[in-house]
Formats: sequence, structure tokens, C-alpha cells
Amino acid sequence: MFMTTLMTRRQSLLLLAGLLAIATTLRVTFTGAAPLLDAIRADLALTTAQTGILTTLPLLAFALISPLAPGVARRIGMERALFLALGLICVGIALRSLSGSALLFIGTAIIGGGIALGNVLLPGLIKRDFPGQVAKLTGAYSLTMGVAAAIGSALVVPVAQSGPGWQGALWSLMIFPLLALFIWLPQWKNHTRATVSGAGALHNRGIWRSALAWQVTLFLGLNSLIYYVVIGWLPSILISHGYSETAAGSLHGLLQLATAAPGIAIPLLLSRLRDQRAVAVIFALFCAISALGLWLLPQFASLWVVLYGFGSGATMILGLTFIGLRASSAHQAAALSGMAQSVGYLLAAFGPPVMGKMHDVSGEWTLPLVGCALLAMIMAVAGGFAGRDRVITSD
Repeated sequence: MFMTTLMTRRQSLLLLAGLLAIATTLRVTFTGAAPLLDAIRADLALTTAQTGILTTLPLLAFALISPLAPGVARRIGMERALFLALGLICVGIALRSLSGSALLFIGTAIIGGGIALGNVLLPGLIKRDFPGQVAKLTGAYSLTMGVAAAIGSALVVPVAQSGPGWQGALWSLMIFPLLALFIWLPQWKNHTRATVSGAGALHNRGIWRSALAWQVTLFLGLNSLIYYVVIGWLPSILISHGYSETAAGSLHGLLQLATAAPGIAIPLLLSRLRDQRAVAVIFALFCAISALGLWLLPQFASLWVVLYGFGSGATMILGLTFIGLRASSAHQAAALSGMAQSVGYLLAAFGPPVMGKMHDVSGEWTLPLVGCALLAMIMAVAGGFAGRDRVITSD
């Protein structure tokens, strides 16, 4: 009995370590390239809009691959599907780090596909194997993603400047999925075929006719759009204001730490509130104020970066929470989640290249930053509606 308990505890710890190791790969391998975008653009003679596609490609992959993840899990099991996700990320990093713009874009798209699989399957695995600790482990998972992304953003520029250049720096990010593969290795023998809800969620027509569902979707979609614009272009914005590449990379890392921080506090706050309108509006306005601050008072970038990161992280958690609170059933929650992810990521995919094109046309970052502030204000309005204490009645 004691040996069985010991083995079960050991297996649980190995599984938990593997889950957190996978979480480290789901943001840093994407956002870690942002501090190097200026160097990549200069070396490959890309326009700002073309460089913005490097941020857009993974988002398109998220929107297109996410609905396919449940089917992959049913065919080969969730554990092996996560091996596939890590393998795709490794292949994408390798291709992205080779010479030529074509491989750069192809590798980036493949990384997005791997991250999309992980994004869908990892929370499902937590719910399946740790049903009593979903909130706690989701917080740990979000925090782990943010910390890993912060480390990657802070280190890629010094690595690039130490000799290997931007390609070597991108290669260095391979350490995250390789380590995750090693830690996840004991799970290879487990290939439980599992059903992940949401595969058919997009076919629920009733949810698409609901005004409340669209308010939740708009709130989450605008959060994603603004986040990926800022996460993609922040180093370039800071460099244009006189910051060094190293300082810009460090502030980029600080942004991601600030984005992770609400994962600890916001769930505790939400547990005390029946109506979330006020907090949704306030945190959305944090994003608007910080975007305007980066435009008008860039010398206080550290303040604006922390304010934006906290606001963005908080609104993301709020949006995900709205999915459960506004739905009247588990089936409807799956439908709303599928709608919000599909529309949200497609909406977000247009942000970086459009804002990059605005920069190319105007020669400065004023229009993109003002645009982000205006979109954040619209997000605040959507949050005011989505945060009402009511549920979607159509199903």
C-alpha cells in the first residue's frame, strides 16, 4: 500500500513537472523573437509590415490548428499529442534559425502550430488529471509561461551580441522544448485516448446569434489584438525612443512578468464579485493609459510596461473567466470558447502587420500607439457589457 502510494505520488510529480516544462515553451519560443525583430529586418531587408507577419503567422496557426487539436488527442492520446507539439516547436525553431526569409516564415508558422496544440491540450490534461486543483495549477501554468517568456526576452539580445547573431539567439531558445521533451519522456508510455470538448463547438449556431457571446468574444479578441501588437513591436518602439537593444529586451521581459502577475491576484478578486463590469473596464483602461504613456512620456517606459502588462494579463484572465460565467451549460461553454478563440486569434492576426504598415507610412509609432489606446477603450466598453451578471439564454 505504501509503495503504491509512493509510486502514485512520484508519477503525479513527474506529470506535474512535465506540464510546467511544456508551459515554458508555449510563449517564449514565439515572443522571444520580438527583441530581435529590428536586427532580423535589417539583415533580411524586410519592411516593417513584412516583419509584422512574423507575429501574425503564429496567431493564424492558433486560429486554424486549435480546432484540430481535440481530434489529434483522440487519435494518439493527449500525452503523445503533446510530444507532437514539442516536436513541431523544435522543428520550427531549427528552420527559423537557418538562412533566408522563406525558412524564417515557414519555421515561425510551424512553431505556431506546435504552440496551438499545446495551448488546447495542456489545460485539458490539467482538468483531467488534477480535477481538484484546476485553478491552482492554471495559475502556476500561466505564471510559468510568463517567467519563461521574460527570461527569453531578457537574454536573446545579449546572446545575439555575444557573437552568434540573431540566428544563434533564436537557436538558443531550443533549450526550452528540448528540456520539456526530456522531462515529458516518462509520459510516452501513457497514450490515453481522450475526448477534449470543443471539437464541434463552432457548429453551435445559437451562440453566434447571442449579443452577450459577441461581447465576450470582442473583449477577448481585442485583448489578444492589442497584446500581440505590443508584445511584437515594443522593442522597436523603445529603440525608436533612444533605448538600447539590451534595455528594450529587458523591458520586454518585464512586460511579460507583469502579464503573468495577475494570475495570482485576479482569481481571488473574482471569487468575491458577482458582477465584473467595474474590474473589466478598469483593467482595460490600464491598457489604454499605458499605450498613451508610451507615446507621450516614453522616458517612463518601465511604468507603462508594468501597467500595460498587468492590465493585459488581468483582462485575459477576465475574458477566460467570462466564458464559464456567461455560459449556462458545459456544452455552451465549449461553444463560446471555440467562438472566442477562433474569432479572437483571427482578429489579433491582423494587428501586428497593420500597425507595422502604419509605422511604415508615417515613419513613427504615434498612430499605432494611439490606435492601441482606442482599441483598449472599445475593449473597456465590451467588458462593461460582458461583465454583467447574466448568462447566454440561447443554446
